[in-house]
Amino acid sequence: MAKARNILFIMYDQLRRDYLSCYGHPHLETPHMDRLASMGMRFDRAYIQSPVCGSSRMSTYTGRYVHSHGATWNGIPLKVGEMTMGDHLRKAGMECYLVGKTHMVPDREGMARLGLSPESIIGARVSECGFDVVERDDGVNPDGPDGRYDSKAAEHYNAYLRSRGYDSDNPWHDYANSAIGEQDDVLSGWFLKNAAHPANIEEQDSETPYFTRRAMEFLETADQPWCCHLSYIKPHWPYIVPEPYASMYGAQHVLPQVATQDEFDNAHPVLKTMMKGVIGSSFSRPEVRNAVIPAYMGLIKQADDQLGVLLDWMERSGRIEDTMIVLTSDHGDFLGDHWLGEKMFFHDVSTRVPLIVYDPSPAADATRGTVCDALIEAIDLAPTFVEVAGAEVPDHILEGHSLCPILHGEAQELARSYVICEVDFSGAPFGDALKADMRSSMGFMIANTKWKMVHFEDGNPPVLFDLENDPDELVDLGGDPDYADVLDEMYDQLADWARRPSQRTTVSKKGLAEMRVKTRRLGVTIGAWDEADYPDEFTAKYRGIKARPFQQIVKERGDRQS
Repeated sequence: MAKARNILFIMYDQLRRDYLSCYGHPHLETPHMDRLASMGMRFDRAYIQSPVCGSSRMSTYTGRYVHSHGATWNGIPLKVGEMTMGDHLRKAGMECYLVGKTHMVPDREGMARLGLSPESIIGARVSECGFDVVERDDGVNPDGPDGRYDSKAAEHYNAYLRSRGYDSDNPWHDYANSAIGEQDDVLSGWFLKNAAHPANIEEQDSETPYFTRRAMEFLETADQPWCCHLSYIKPHWPYIVPEPYASMYGAQHVLPQVATQDEFDNAHPVLKTMMKGVIGSSFSRPEVRNAVIPAYMGLIKQADDQLGVLLDWMERSGRIEDTMIVLTSDHGDFLGDHWLGEKMFFHDVSTRVPLIVYDPSPAADATRGTVCDALIEAIDLAPTFVEVAGAEVPDHILEGHSLCPILHGEAQELARSYVICEVDFSGAPFGDALKADMRSSMGFMIANTKWKMVHFEDGNPPVLFDLENDPDELVDLGGDPDYADVLDEMYDQLADWARRPSQRTTVSKKGLAEMRVKTRRLGVTIGAWDEADYPDEFTAKYRGIKARPFQQIVKERGDRQS
């Protein structure tokens, strides 16, 4: 095997870590994801930086915390000045492409201010999170009274479906994400009751196989070296899957809900509002979980089968010999656990994601098939990719750490004692239910291997979980005075994180070190009493020189004028 020249960066949307068999699911077999884990390394404590699609992805793509890049929710643009992995990789000589989803919104106002046209090469890259787009599809194409959520969503996929005979204004909804009733009625996948029905589409035409083919078609012609971000839409809602996957799992495969009545009764006010909302209330009902979770499992099984197709193709074509493969998710899914649905809080089922990395280089041979228990963050991927591309990691911009030392057996953990995750409900529909102002809508999670704390600016006690003795995170200790010392320690660490120089991105650490002596070498000798206060080389041009008295100069000037 050779050193990695290329990177295949696979991300699934809303894939729970514990729904892979290599992470311990008792019923759902994912042999191809397990196969990739046996070829590389599986990370057991990998955390995303926000439990929301857009903000999580912006952290992964920029290698920076949410508080640094500022795109704190879906629909909040990524600032025009933020560099992404595409920018860093191209500088290192590696192209960066997208097949699938980013959920990125461009900073059009900032682009206009700088005169960047979206039609230009740089403008297109700024508009697309630094990627050169093969095909972008964020996978959400609903239609409401005020129009569509995303006018360009599923644009190419819908054209493909129509070419296959799925006649509709929006075949993404009417076929790929809906079932069909006895009278040929469309049974929308938006309604959870329809998750138990198969999607009304031939399996090969559904979204996951479609994007697998699109990636392979592109990679057939891609010039090396490249990074291809294959960003799958599923198993994100709508929860509906075609046959044969729709019939593979049933209520007997649904694991018991991880929740207690005490957890509900004593929930933090933010959590209680979420639990009592439409999503939380629905997913807490057994009939909803028994309909949705088998479909969710079917979507994962289909994703695993398609990974097998992709891996087999890479082996036949020889691409696997020089391509790093990274498999992860942007966040998980509560699926009724903790009386919640969706993903917008900080329990592990939402924030702790699968991460599998296959490195073809001989340096990684010693760690193949092993499991790493170190604290890892999604922002570690960008510096890893930069190192694979052969460049120096710009650690004044990228806030994560390269995984290469762990992959190569040179280290067992990174220089990290905690992980951070953030959420901002300020512009979210849920923000109205909270009735919170824009500051108190911000939430911060800090966790280590023993404790997890969540702070909200709402005047309520923090949330605190004992991860060693309560791994299911059922008992909130945040209001218990017996744990005041733990909270003090966690708050000290949170303050340490908040004081990092995250906005100092225009000068490297090396550049800062040079600046410390640069001004002295340019003749700046502030505070010097005597020439001897500085080394001779710094003051050489100030010593042994002659000048005329200014009075003589003034007299000569006057003589000339007269």
